Amino acid sequence: MLSQSQISSFNKDGYLVVENFLGQGERENLMNRAKEMIDDFDPSSSHSIFTTNEQERASDEYFLKSGDKIRFFFEEKAIDSDGNFTVPKQKSINKIGHAQHALDPIYKSIINGLNIPAMGRQLGMKKPRKLQSMHIFKQPNIGGEVGLHQDSTFLYTTPMSCIGFWMALEDANIENGCLQAMTGGHTLPLKKRFKLAQTGGTEFEILDESPWPDNELDLLEVKAGTLVILHGQLPHYSAENTSNKSRQAFSIHLVDDNCHYAEDNWLQSKI
Repeated sequence: MLSQSQISSFNKDGYLVVENFLGQGERENLMNRAKEMIDDFDPSSSHSIFTTNEQERASDEYFLKSGDKIRFFFEEKAIDSDGNFTVPKQKSINKIGHAQHALDPIYKSIINGLNIPAMGRQLGMKKPRKLQSMHIFKQPNIGGEVGLHQDSTFLYTTPMSCIGFWMALEDANIENGCLQAMTGGHTLPLKKRFKLAQTGGTEFEILDESPWPDNELDLLEVKAGTLVILHGQLPHYSAENTSNKSRQAFSIHLVDDNCHYAEDNWLQSKI
């Protein structure tokens, strides 16, 4: 549970860093389970590449229908222009998503034991719902950049309610692409929405055309086991991983079920 000073810090900065949130056993269980799942995954079944910088291009059916499934998305640099893998399978995956918190018994047991919805209620949610989860790998040498964005762009409710809970499974630092956040930026308006297009596929709807403030981003260099809570309107970013060490993390996003979840959001789940 969060203290009142932690809640105040989150409301002021738009994010909160909680050290020693995940134990070593929990981290190892999540990473070992991910390794087993990748071992069992047949990469010939999909070459879906995840990149936030070209989200409309990357939104294929495999991605769009992953809200209530467990699916695997590749790093852009893991596959060359001829469709051949440039790295071994275990080093090729950008992320696993988006419903292992509900469908896989190991993920489900660990996440339920953390009681993240209780923190959502402390931060103002009336009826927290675990909407999506991601095991993020940030692979050595090829882990892709995640451009400056706000999570509510992708998980939109009226009124806005999204909160992200990002957990470091390994140390995260500037060398391997740690999170970077615009402190206080959660007071900015939502810039755009990523949604299903009426003509098929996806599109961005521009909500605010003003440029991002020219604020320096704060580095969130954290040790393994740390939780970072992110307000849905907080602009945040992570650079490409050019080091020889991965930066595994697990994240789960809550929305308030008392708010209206848009029918044209890209992610739709019946779970």
